[in-house]
Formats: sequence, C-alpha cells, structure tokens
Amino acid sequence: MKIVTTHKGSDFDALASLVAATILYPEAKPVLPNSVNANLKAFLSIHKGLFEFYTTKEIELDRVRTLIVVDTSSWNRLEGMGSLKEKDDLEIIVWDHHTKGDIAAHHKVIRETGACITLLTQELEKQRKLITPIQATLFLMGLYEDTGNLTFPSTLSEDAHAAGFLLDRKADLNILGTFLRQAYGKKQKDILFHMIQDAKREEFGDFSLSIAAMDIAGRIENLAMVMQMYREIVNVDVAFGIFKDVERDKCMVIGRSNVDSINVGMMMRSIGGGGHPGAGSALIKSANPAAVEEMIRELVKGNQHSSVMLSDIMSYPVLTVDQDTSVEEVAMLLRDVGCTGMPVVDQDEKIVGVISRRDFKKVKKSSQMQSPIKAFMTRDVVTISHEKSAIEAAKLMIKNDVGRIPVMEDGKIIGIITRSDAMMYFYDLLPD
Repeated sequence: MKIVTTHKGSDFDALASLVAATILYPEAKPVLPNSVNANLKAFLSIHKGLFEFYTTKEIELDRVRTLIVVDTSSWNRLEGMGSLKEKDDLEIIVWDHHTKGDIAAHHKVIRETGACITLLTQELEKQRKLITPIQATLFLMGLYEDTGNLTFPSTLSEDAHAAGFLLDRKADLNILGTFLRQAYGKKQKDILFHMIQDAKREEFGDFSLSIAAMDIAGRIENLAMVMQMYREIVNVDVAFGIFKDVERDKCMVIGRSNVDSINVGMMMRSIGGGGHPGAGSALIKSANPAAVEEMIRELVKGNQHSSVMLSDIMSYPVLTVDQDTSVEEVAMLLRDVGCTGMPVVDQDEKIVGVISRRDFKKVKKSSQMQSPIKAFMTRDVVTISHEKSAIEAAKLMIKNDVGRIPVMEDGKIIGIITRSDAMMYFYDLLPD
C-alpha cells in the first residue's frame, strides 16, 4: 500500500501538496491529519466532498510499503505515523521546501521555494498532467498563503511561474479571496499581548521608535499582521519585531514605518532581507536577538534614509529650453537626448512651463512646427522644494498626473525628479 500524508496543523500549502501528490502518485491514498488551521477548516467544510481523504485510523500502517510525505521532512510533525519510522522495508519519498528534517528518504525533492506546492506544480507541468480548475484553485491558495500573495522575501521566480501556470489552468481568484483570510488566533494574540506588556518607546529626533524581541516556538503565521497591530497600538512611527525561533536558530526581523525618513525596506536589505519604504523583513540565521536589536538601533541612529533627499535621487543637470524655441527644434532636441519632456524657461532662466510628449498632440498642422514652444507648453507647472522627500514627490505626481517635477532651491531649478527616479527609490534600486 502507498500513502501520502503531510504535517499536523495542516495549512493550504499542505493540503494542496497532498492533493497534487495524489495526481503524481495516483495509487497512493491521501491521509489528512485531523488538526488543520482555521482557514483550511472553513474551506474543507464546503469542499470536502470534492476530495477523498483518509484518517490515520482508517489506514493499516503495517500494510504500508511506500510513504510519501509532503510539506515537511520531520517525523515529529506527522500525525500517527510513529510506527512507520521503525519499518525496515518502507520506501520513503519526500517533497518539501524546508531544508531541515530527520526523515531519511529514498527519494526526495527538497529545495527552498516560497511554497511546497511550487515543487509539485513544476512536476505536474513537466509531466503534462491534467488538473481541474478546482485543483488549480486549491494549489494557488497554497502557494499564495505561503508566499503572502507572492510578497514574502522567500518568494522566488519559480513561485511566480507556478502561479502563472495555475492561473492558466483556470484557478479562481475569487475563491482565494473568500478563504485566504489572515489568521489571527490564540498564538498571534498571545504574542501581541507579550509584546505590548514589554513595549518600550524611544524618541529619535522627529519620530518615535519601538523594538520588541521575543522567542517563538515553531512556525507562527501572520507575524507581519501582528507587527502592524503592535505599531498602531503602541502608537509609534517605526516598529521592529525580532522573533527568535530557538529550535531552528533563526531570527525573523519585521519592520513597519509610517515616516518618510526611515526606509524599512532598505534597512532590511542591508541585513539580507528586503521590502519597501514602509515595510520589510529579513531572516537571519544563528543570530543573537540582542545583537540584532543593536544592529537595528545603529541603522536607525544613522538615520539611513533621511539622508536620501530629492537632491540624491533627482536627475541633473537639468536640460531646459527657451520659451521662444520652435516646436520643431524642441522635438528634435527631445529625440536626440532621449527624454520625454523638459522645463521651459524665459530669458531670466525662470521656469514658465513644461513641455512633454502629450503636449505635442496639440500640434495639428505642419506650419505649427515653426511656432514658439510657449504656445503648446503646459503653463501650470508643478514644482517641489529640494528639502522634500521622494514620497512627497510621488504623491504630487499622482495627484497632478505628471511624469516629471522640477526640483527648486531659492526659486531656481536645480534638478528634476521623474517617475523613473521615484521608482528607483521605492524599489530599493539606489546604489549602495
């Protein structure tokens, strides 16, 4: 007899991997543990009739010749399978995206990906197996749950490719939205309670900071949600959580910020993680929480991103054009320099307008090509002070639907910030 099973406290990735394995090993009986998480329990209450599962009590373990394990490679995470550990003639196959475990498998596919279902989806695609839309939906739910909808730092291009493959197989995103609710249960409440009890608030210049550190046991879902709630409850501008997984000797660092001067994503990138200005995370192996806290504090003290002003990311020198220059000359100039627009100035070098590609659509006749550019430029010029932040510049671009904003100092243009410059900031592409 062949059976396929997964870990206790099963989540969507575990269930998806279990079902996918039954497609790859059609003769194997799927054994689902009794303990499943809240999201999965709600899903199964409606969809259980679509899948055939066995419990450990329904399986005669002494008849099992092949054990297929998915989404774990540790014996202590399996439910009711202890007696199989001692079987000498047992063939074991393991599919897992966690690299540590004590199951000695005869065949294994163990590789770090965002979700275990990614590995099985790759094999389904390779073998050209047919999957139904409901199976594709379940598989995508498992992938999305373990990768935070492809946003967690552990997400790889393989996960995104697998998601695309499943969407091509008619995975239903509406169902995902219904069942993939963020789990906020007893574990999350307990962690948040202890964090708040020990909360310390510090003032750093014009913003407040709180750093919380605590040990956790095993995998805890939605720590990012806990951190967001912590920052709001403690009422600080910037908050970091250091969660030490003692068993695996790893620290998960999660940060949240609502001030322009602290770019959490860049801070996390400097310690091996990533993210965006307002949110980021990093996983650090064999780290002392106290040392990690000190490292974060030093990064904050360095005010690492308040030094990134518009003058650091703007484009300069600024190419301008005189308001009396002909439309034809400006068009040729834009083509030669390879830009899509530029400020227009008067004889005193004061900005009087901006010309962009959309303004050239106003030119209807060939004779108008000899007209001065001031006849077609946009006169309502949106500018920004060099003392402002990249986030404020981006907000102005969105509000006014413009792709470039002149940066001013003492009434003079010292640079220009474009959408590309802003994206370099937001996606952490600034040079080190």
